[in-house]
Amino acid sequence: MKHRIVVLGAGYAGAFAAGNLARRLSPADIEITVVNAEPVFVERMRLHQLAIGQDLAVRKLADVFAGTGVRLRLARVTGVDPERRTVAVTGDDGDGELPYDTLLYALGSSVAHHGVPGVAEYAFDVAGRSSALRLRERMAGLSAGGTVLVVGEGLTGIETATEFAESRPDLSVALAARGELGAWLSPKARGHLRQAFDRLGVTVHEHTGIEAVEPTRAIAADGTSIPAEVTVWTAGFAVHPIAAASGLEVADTGQIVVDRTMRSVSHPDVYAAGDCAYAIGENGRPLPMSCASAGFTNMQATGAIIARLTGKEVPATGLKYYGNHISLGRRDAIFQMVDGDARSKSWYLGGKAAARLKSGVLKGAGLGIAHPTFGMPKRKRRLSTAPDRAAGVRATV
Repeated sequence: MKHRIVVLGAGYAGAFAAGNLARRLSPADIEITVVNAEPVFVERMRLHQLAIGQDLAVRKLADVFAGTGVRLRLARVTGVDPERRTVAVTGDDGDGELPYDTLLYALGSSVAHHGVPGVAEYAFDVAGRSSALRLRERMAGLSAGGTVLVVGEGLTGIETATEFAESRPDLSVALAARGELGAWLSPKARGHLRQAFDRLGVTVHEHTGIEAVEPTRAIAADGTSIPAEVTVWTAGFAVHPIAAASGLEVADTGQIVVDRTMRSVSHPDVYAAGDCAYAIGENGRPLPMSCASAGFTNMQATGAIIARLTGKEVPATGLKYYGNHISLGRRDAIFQMVDGDARSKSWYLGGKAAARLKSGVLKGAGLGIAHPTFGMPKRKRRLSTAPDRAAGVRATV
């Protein structure tokens, strides 16, 4: 009987992982199934562009995995039973259950409402394709002079506010930040960010926590009313409660607690990658939810799965966060390097050069998804009956 590998989620982590597993393991020994609710690959790093009306390339997952040997199941995950090693799903063809021998959990994250009144009812977000399309429709119907408030000073908030302001200069765009705008950046990069906001006409409300969202305004903690025909909520992300409900060991964030190889510390048949993994980086801190972390964790998870199934030494992928790459519209960006303690270095790259670099990163990620098996090498590893070599970890980068 073939070893059944089930990958939950076909985002940056899941899609790359499925392709890598199919590329390196023999189809005579394994069966790989990817479960995803959306029929297309979602370029999450570009959803703010989709929301403002820009057209993005549509990559159907059926085409992405065609000819790779990877099975695609379009369905929503409703539960995981790690004791029985099954996944419950529901889709157009009804409810079902998928058995697995190895599970790679890569369901990502969604927007966190933080219990703020009115967010669920009135705010929009760019955390998923359906929500970005809903926002796109609302923005298309917004007339000149309309007011837009982006809540959250993180990377998503900054990219959304600047993208909207550049694409729709007829609108009044503002951003509400709990602290200082770009406080984590180096002084020069922070100055570049402020200049970009000034150039694009984005109003910044610093040290402003939003306590409620209403249909046409947001209410700050001090009672100030901020006009907002559209409120875009980017104040953090949260993982789906499925992992916690399944009995897997999770952190306070709901993320699956994993060891250095991305293996669940409570259930050795389960691995996690991407935003849903509570992984400790080389600086001793949890990796942030980001595309970069998705890349590191999926490479480590797939490397560990392949090594353990084939009786090889488990490689150790570097888990070091190098910096933040922030788009400021289509023609400007900031690339801020950080040190081993995740503190910003004095050097940064900004302007058109940084924008071209960010564009190259996005295009590279898109091409990688479009060709998930990278040419399908002729020689693939066969599964081994050798014992699990969990202790043997070989450092690689």
